[in-house]
Amino acid sequence: MKKIIIIISVIVCLSILAVGGFLIYSSKTTKPENILNEYISKINEAKYNEMYEMISDRSKGQITEEDFVKRNKNIYEGIDMSNLKIDIKNIEKESSKKYAITYITSMNVSGQNISFENRSNIIKEDNKLKIDWSSNMIFPNLNVTDKVKVSTSKAIRGKILDRNGKELATNGKISSVGIVPGKLGENKTESINKIAELLNLSSETIENKLKASWVKDESFVPIKNVSMDENDLKEKLLQIKGVMISSTNGRIYPLGEAAAHLTGYIQSITKEELEKNPEYSSTSLIGKTGLEKRYEKELKGKDGIEIYIADSEGNKKDTIIKKEKVDGENIKITIDSIIQNNLYKELKNDEGLFVVMNHKTGEIIALVSTPSYNVNKMALGVSSEEWKELQENEKTPLIARYTQKYCPGSTFKPITGAIGLSTNSLKNTDTFSYSGKSWQKDKSWGDYNITTLTAYSGEKNLKNALIHSDNIYFAQATLQSGKDNFIDGLKKLKFGEDIDFELNLSKSQFSNSDTIKSETLLADSGYGQGQILVNPIHMASIYSSFANNGNMVKPYLKYKENKETEYLAKEVFTKDAVQEIKNDLIQVVENPEGTAKDMKINGVTIAGKTGTAELKVSKDSEGDTIGWFDCFTVDDSNMPYVIVGMVEKANKNGGSHYVIPMIRRLFIK
Repeated sequence: MKKIIIIISVIVCLSILAVGGFLIYSSKTTKPENILNEYISKINEAKYNEMYEMISDRSKGQITEEDFVKRNKNIYEGIDMSNLKIDIKNIEKESSKKYAITYITSMNVSGQNISFENRSNIIKEDNKLKIDWSSNMIFPNLNVTDKVKVSTSKAIRGKILDRNGKELATNGKISSVGIVPGKLGENKTESINKIAELLNLSSETIENKLKASWVKDESFVPIKNVSMDENDLKEKLLQIKGVMISSTNGRIYPLGEAAAHLTGYIQSITKEELEKNPEYSSTSLIGKTGLEKRYEKELKGKDGIEIYIADSEGNKKDTIIKKEKVDGENIKITIDSIIQNNLYKELKNDEGLFVVMNHKTGEIIALVSTPSYNVNKMALGVSSEEWKELQENEKTPLIARYTQKYCPGSTFKPITGAIGLSTNSLKNTDTFSYSGKSWQKDKSWGDYNITTLTAYSGEKNLKNALIHSDNIYFAQATLQSGKDNFIDGLKKLKFGEDIDFELNLSKSQFSNSDTIKSETLLADSGYGQGQILVNPIHMASIYSSFANNGNMVKPYLKYKENKETEYLAKEVFTKDAVQEIKNDLIQVVENPEGTAKDMKINGVTIAGKTGTAELKVSKDSEGDTIGWFDCFTVDDSNMPYVIVGMVEKANKNGGSHYVIPMIRRLFIK
């Protein structure tokens, strides 16, 4: 008896294995909700033929596979549908062979989210569950002869305005270069090659556009948008048979290269971006860089859309959804476009930057990075070759330099002095004994020496060291202050922290690790070398503390009327320390021996510091330098500015003294 039971068990197990695939499939598909969910997933994947296989024989008797595929494809792709989902609310078993499912359908259509309630039947045929399909499964009230129509109204993208309402990014007219295929003439290939060369496109790209299914001989086929002012290019194109140029709407940047990094630009959305932003459509334009990207949500607005069912004669039968368009918000920023443009013109042939900030409020008045790029051309679309050329350009025109971090050189010395004074580890009367242009603490440093550019007579104190930009003094002052005081002081200034700002800024650092590992590195750090790296906007905030009793204003770009001043950090230095540093920096400009004496302006009191940073692979190697001039106005209510200016390859153009006249001209009317 036991043997018989065992044999029967084995047979049962083998039977389950033999039909295991069916059982797994059956367990998945014997539930009506699973059938419906599987059908919906195939809509998202555009597997219309597989959808047809899931519908009942009765449904197939009413529509052929060809017509089914065509109807679903035309409707779903015609309305630019994506991300179709259902939320099942109720399943009702009406008989042993029929289920009625009520559910909420949601989907993205032409960049808009829509939802509606629907009801579908699942029936059992030959022991399999099938979709009892009809057209109203696509949309309620949609009959077999009806059509789905979509009417859209594009939202107007918001403008980016400067503090005075001048347009930095706006909407205007651009030129659309296109081809009428039937007018290309006999030498079609030759004409296409000429057009490709002029537009910096491949002939294959143009030919593919001309092969689109909708194109007819008389069609205007858009090939590329160009700026309205590219008159020479357009004149050459119009000499080729078949070329037509029309006017269309586009994004325009009136300041062009002068504010390219700041405004950024918009371009066509990529497939990857569309997957992350389902509220957009495949034809959307999206902010790629700068403020266009930062304020994309506010600038974009929402397109209007009406989806409705029309009968066979084209009459509106039922509105599925209707949403009015909402135009994008205008974004007003604190930039003064005149100052922005003037500073760009000063530096446009160099590699460098300017940051101008109101040291009373934190408003950013100008952000300039050079070299720049043609932002209007970028918005119209550049070829892969043009993009590669920009990316591989050794002058890195795509980088917004004011978002990076750099070795600050001697502009860091006021910070070292202020930390020492604030921690009582340094007094303004402290003097150090050394002579000449080279110094080392003792023989433990081996052959390592601190060097300075100029020797000077007089006491080696804080004031004179700032006036003459003495590296040796600040190396000794830092050693006297001690590593802990120095690092704690920098941490109070937000070194190593992200700065809350509308654009992503590199974090300033005092070391490649959490500490300064050697005495010589500490000494070098005191005069802005070593591993010290500072973001220029962060530096402007630090310098603002010398004008604000030790409080660092928080920089910001979005304009607000009567905005209360916010601070990145308060009391980073003592008031006495700030007063001493401010007075000494005034002398850097006012004193005939000051390194920034060429910045002196009658009627305007300016405190400032020059700086030259060496960019070397090793102590003995030769390398480029960068030149800095950081300054702020004292008791000037008309122009309460802190300005950070930098030029690369300073050893070739005079460094700080190349930048100073550019800044000086801002104050001279």
